[in-house]
Amino acid sequence: MRNPFKRSGPGYYQGKPAREPNGYAGSRSSAPALSINKLKIVAVIITFVVIIIFMFESVVVVEAGHRGVVLYVGAVENRVLGEGIHFIIPFAEQVIQLEVRTLKFEANATAASNDLQEVQTTIALNFHISPDQANIIYQQLGADYADRIIAPTIQESVKASVAKFNAEELITKRATAKAVIAQSIANTLSARNIVVETVFITDFKFSPAFASQVESKVVAFQKFLTEQNNLLAIQVIANQTVVQAQAAARANVAKANGESQAIQVITSQLKQSPQYLQWLAVNRWNGQMPYALGSSSGSNNGSSSFGGFPFFQLPKLPTQQQTFAPTQHQTLQQNLTKQ
Repeated sequence: MRNPFKRSGPGYYQGKPAREPNGYAGSRSSAPALSINKLKIVAVIITFVVIIIFMFESVVVVEAGHRGVVLYVGAVENRVLGEGIHFIIPFAEQVIQLEVRTLKFEANATAASNDLQEVQTTIALNFHISPDQANIIYQQLGADYADRIIAPTIQESVKASVAKFNAEELITKRATAKAVIAQSIANTLSARNIVVETVFITDFKFSPAFASQVESKVVAFQKFLTEQNNLLAIQVIANQTVVQAQAAARANVAKANGESQAIQVITSQLKQSPQYLQWLAVNRWNGQMPYALGSSSGSNNGSSSFGGFPFFQLPKLPTQQQTFAPTQHQTLQQNLTKQ
């Protein structure tokens, strides 16, 4: 009986399929189909990559504090992109970002004052570009606009402004000089769509000879002020002395007037009451007896007056004794003459 699973024919040798040339054992019709499938896979991959590239090229993100300047095949378009995501034409449009936040620019400047003194200073400038005019700035000045326009503007403004002041005025009128320089810089840059916020003048430096002259002048002026203050102090002291002397004189006059009036009052009272002196002497007596006593004598008007101690009065001699004494004395003299 013949085996139904056993194959025979020209393509088989002893139950095994015959080998194709070059070692290929498959069907000849499967090779073109495999090649087509590989090409399709490669095409899909390429298409996907191209789509991804187009997506990346058509989307742009403008960072915070920046504005996007759109270039169409190298030409600046009349539009400015704000912050965020934007779609552009891939490969045809390009976006250049410019910062619109506050920036700082610092430059050294040298100028001559009105009196031909060389002045060196450092200018620090805070500024920002106008956001709506970012495309104009890029078109006219480029991305390096600071070096192209701000630096020359500072140099020219400092030279023109410093020439209006003397070297000494740059020190004494620093605020005015700063305002003039800042106004000149702001006016020039505003025409280029650059907004100036603040101008700082760090320092004015002069030649050593001028600095020495200024120092000597300041020292001399301080000495003058010191001497002037001393003179004012002397004048104040002198005025105080005059015022004190005038006050003392007025006090002495007032005192003399008071004493004169007191003497007048006492004199008037003594005329009315002469016993007051005796009463005063008794009250002030210390209890000791005097070494001498005086007697009272009558005055022409008949009023009595007292001696050194009025309350010790010697008795008056009678009038007859007073008249007799001279008569007896005369008789004694006559007897002596006779002898």
